[in-house]
This record gives sequence, C-alpha cells and structure tokens, in this order.
Amino acid sequence: MPELPEVETVRRGLADRLSSFQIHDVEILRDRAIASPGGSSLFTQALRGTWVGQWHRRGKYLFADLHDSPDHQQDAERGHWGVHLRMTGQFLWLDDATEPCRHTRVRFWDPEGRELRFIDMRSFGEMWWVPPGDPLESVITGLKKLGPEPFSDDFNGGYLKQRLKNSKRSIKAALLDQSLVAGAGNIYADESLFAAGIAPHTAAGQLKLAQLNELCACLVDVLQKSIGAGGTTFSDFRDLEGVNGNYGGQASVYRRTGSPCLACGTPIVRDKLAGRSTHWCPNCQR
Repeated sequence: MPELPEVETVRRGLADRLSSFQIHDVEILRDRAIASPGGSSLFTQALRGTWVGQWHRRGKYLFADLHDSPDHQQDAERGHWGVHLRMTGQFLWLDDATEPCRHTRVRFWDPEGRELRFIDMRSFGEMWWVPPGDPLESVITGLKKLGPEPFSDDFNGGYLKQRLKNSKRSIKAALLDQSLVAGAGNIYADESLFAAGIAPHTAAGQLKLAQLNELCACLVDVLQKSIGAGGTTFSDFRDLEGVNGNYGGQASVYRRTGSPCLACGTPIVRDKLAGRSTHWCPNCQR
C-alpha cells in the first residue's frame, strides 16, 4: 500500500500536471470507485466543467479544490475532489488517446483531449465529491480518525509518551496505527525503528521520552528522504508518468531478510508483527 512518501509524490505530480486543468468530461468504469453520496452519477455531474485548483494531502488521503474558473478567485466554490489510493490505486497522465486497460476505473479529460486515468488493480481505491461548504470529514469520514502529521509540531516524543502510556502493544504496531500518526506504514516504520535503534517488538509503553524523541526525528528523516527519492520501488506504486520511486535502493532493513546489516553485518531478521512483515537487526535494535 502506498504510504506517505508515495502519496505525497502523487500529490506533487497532480499539482504539477493539473495546473489550470479543466475537467471537460468524466467516465466511471467501476461504480465502486466512487464512495461519496450520490455515487457515480452525482460525482460525474459535480466534477464536469470544473477547474482543478490546489492539491492537498492529509495522511494517505488526497483532495483538490474545485473552481468555476481558472483564476480561482474563490476558495473551492465547486467543492472538493477527494482520493484514497488504497493498495494499488494510481494515476496515469496521457497526452494521446489510448485504449484503457482492464484495471482502469475512472477517466478524466480536459478540452484538448488529454487524459488523467485512475487505474486500480485491486479495486479498493476510492473517490469522493464533497459539496461546497461541507467539511471534508463529513463525507470523507476516515479523516476523522487520523492522528497528527509526522511533520507537524504536534508529533513529538511528549505526544507519543502520553498516547502510549502503559501500552503493551509493540511499538511497530503503534506506528501502523493511523490514529497515532497519519501516513506512516510498514516500510517506513521498519526503517525508522532501525534508525532509532529500537527493536520493533518492544512494548510501546516501556519506551523512554528520549527514545520516543529520537524515533520521531528518525521517522521524519526517513520520510523526507523517501519523498526526495519519489517513494519506494517495493510497492505497486507508480507516479503520473508510470515510474516508481528510488528509495528502495536506500532501505536499511526493509525486504533485506538474511542480508548483512549495513551497520554491523548481522543478518537482517524478518518477523511477523501486527499481521505485517517486520524487518530488523537484532544487534543494532535493542
């Protein structure tokens, strides 16, 4: 599943490609891709003719302001267009007309015939139209459950210490909890725990404030490096040009089972925690 760096990479690609983009027409090839009230019919009717404004990200959710005109004099006067890629959703930009593949779910065209195509092999990705004036979370209800962004001032060791007090669940499981921190997932949880020197199975409530401060700093650093590399090659993720990211070659532990630790040479171990594959170095992480 795409994590924060991949979703942020998509957001930047959409912001770049859809600058002054008018949605001339919309085609829904899979109705279940539209999760907002009114379904495909209302979604198509609401987005047709709008101009796409600024793109935002919250956790793994994306949403764009929709406008009546290209100059965007008013803020989202036509509502918002929300997207969650889920496991395998991806956007593809096409300058020339091509036949859609069997996994194409939604298609958007501008007046010149250029196409933004949403492809989703597993069909779990979702889109929403949020009417103007309605809070995003009133329609995209998953937003209500999200914790702070890793890059925000609210995410720090003191916050984690308070939220994880007396918690017996593993710190790896805690990092996967989107209500604790928005956007982090399996890959970057493993990488940040390695960078912080914390064993993934450690009970979250046992960690000291200094360790949690270090973990916060490491998670931010790992995420920033991955965003700079365009995400990871380990997932089904592709950017708008169909290219996957380069962070995979920089990973210290993720999917390096049996390979020597880059810091000490100890073979990397793969365990199962919180139902997810977990990679770590038993020497460097205590």
